[in-house]
Amino acid sequence: MESSEEQLKAFGARVGLILGSGLAPLVQTFPTEFSIPYESFPGFPKPKVEGHAGRFHAVICAGVKLLVGVGRIHLYEGWDVRQVVRGIHALHAAGVQQLILTNAAGAVNPGVPPGSWMIIRDHINLTGHSPLRGSSQFVDMSEVYSLRMRKIFREHARVAGLNLPEGVYAAMPGPQYETPAEINMLRVLGADAVGMSTVPEAIQARALGLELAAFSCITNLAAGLSKRPLDHLDVIATGQDSTAAFASLLGTALPAIAAIPGCPEQNHC
Repeated sequence: MESSEEQLKAFGARVGLILGSGLAPLVQTFPTEFSIPYESFPGFPKPKVEGHAGRFHAVICAGVKLLVGVGRIHLYEGWDVRQVVRGIHALHAAGVQQLILTNAAGAVNPGVPPGSWMIIRDHINLTGHSPLRGSSQFVDMSEVYSLRMRKIFREHARVAGLNLPEGVYAAMPGPQYETPAEINMLRVLGADAVGMSTVPEAIQARALGLELAAFSCITNLAAGLSKRPLDHLDVIATGQDSTAAFASLLGTALPAIAAIPGCPEQNHC
């Protein structure tokens, strides 16, 4: 009987996708070959947060094999940062070369309204953690998010008439939402959106030589930008309502992403 690792690898997908809060319905739009719970992999914990099922789905999207992680592990759940990035190691071991990360985020820049998607150009790591701590991996982070993947997604979004702004994502430790003063600080630092995930995974992906794109589904205005109290259930609901637009973009762009030749130099895709 095949192990979970062998089953993922045998599927033969080059592209991986991790879905953030409220984005799980997206996987239902694609035919699923099989699914495997995260906890069946050694050292991989089960997510504790609502909206994070914790399963890998092997799907076919626009004729392309795609491994989809439905849900993720967060630092604020109490896990070690190496457990948080366990899924990245699993996808890399399965043969994934291009990785797409998604998250639910709050708008720091009011010009990126709730319900929209933002492609991440860069990030600010304010979690205080790195999955590379304890090693001597001095990974170049000058281009975490692949220019050529971003270009493909922008081109397909333009053809589809989908507004896809680029921006900077700030990662905070959570689980509490930020204060208005913290949001003001993030605006000064140059952030456009804020969340509690993605950055440890992005760091690990670059260290493993994966080519990376990442998206924030803007689910709410950050603290101080709206009189409405922040609520995780609202985050999930807005994420679910926004999945159709991203599924459409993914369906048109994925064949071009899968056709990208191997990265000629590991840290400069």
